[in-house]
Amino acid sequence: MTGTPSPRSTVEETRPLEPRLAFDLAALDRYLSGRLPGYGGPLKVSQFAGGQSNPTYLLETPARRYVLRRKPPGELLPSAHAVDREFRVMTALGKAGLPVPEMLLLCEDAGVIGTMFYVMGFAAGRHFWDPALPELDKAARAGIYDAMNAALAQLHGADPVALGLGDFGRPGNYFARQIARWSKQYKASETAPIPAMDALIAWLPDHVPAGEETAVVHGDYRLDNLIFHPTEPRVLAILDWELSTLGHPLADIAYSCMAWRFPPDLFRGIGGLDLAQLGIPGEADYVAAYCRRTGRGAIAHWPFYMAYNMFRIAAILQGVYARALAGNAADARGKEMGAKVAPIAEIALAEAKQTGA
Repeated sequence: MTGTPSPRSTVEETRPLEPRLAFDLAALDRYLSGRLPGYGGPLKVSQFAGGQSNPTYLLETPARRYVLRRKPPGELLPSAHAVDREFRVMTALGKAGLPVPEMLLLCEDAGVIGTMFYVMGFAAGRHFWDPALPELDKAARAGIYDAMNAALAQLHGADPVALGLGDFGRPGNYFARQIARWSKQYKASETAPIPAMDALIAWLPDHVPAGEETAVVHGDYRLDNLIFHPTEPRVLAILDWELSTLGHPLADIAYSCMAWRFPPDLFRGIGGLDLAQLGIPGEADYVAAYCRRTGRGAIAHWPFYMAYNMFRIAAILQGVYARALAGNAADARGKEMGAKVAPIAEIALAEAKQTGA
């Protein structure tokens, strides 16, 4: 979950398998040979450089490239790393024409490579780590942000019941349940007291806005979880659905807007940059475009939605840090995440105070 400023294609972001995340390649080859249509070795496997949660690998064969995503090894927090849920939601969305990778195979047998995994098609396109998009010109940056906005609005316009996802999450009380969940997860992975996190855990449950809406929410919707067309400003695939569920769509749009509130050195932010010079829309313009696309009026209680999402990402990063200390993080840079939790929590608490309550 920590990027680099250099623009790189997805293939160039791979590296040799880390020993702690390696597995029996021969066993995987045998398994795929009998179950994946058109598959044939020899098989070459490398590991994607990004990601702190579910380890993700590039599979290369003479005929085709695939991506394998698995649960990490080791002791895990309850309900985390549900790759079977990722497979289910992307399968349903793909059948409905939404931009997701092609789902090919789910293996629930941990005996094959040590943990549950799924295989999907490799989405060839552009992948951007730095939200300032230094590799693009001004017009291209505007197009990328507009495409990101349009894909999120398309997702939230899909009917979960029509997609066969009516039971993909519990209806109602989304924010209350999420706050309780991430408070519990944070406490389970806490390594040192952070007063701002404790203050947010106390404040958030008492300030949930009234009103319920239900959509398929991604849960981690940001630029570096998208694959764009090689030449057009169009999203080809939305990646990393681990946190997806049925929930309130405003959680997703506010989450994607955290980049405007964070400085570049904190958590892939664009806060403090000259956005007009870069061609990147301001936060208000980005939100207004989403509202136009979804037929929504002005969004009330925006500071709550921002504070909630910042608290949530701080809790997630704390979990990444705790897994890294235990040796279970998917990316060795997980130990860097611990230093980000308190600053993010303090920004979140400042957002909360804007409500005047």
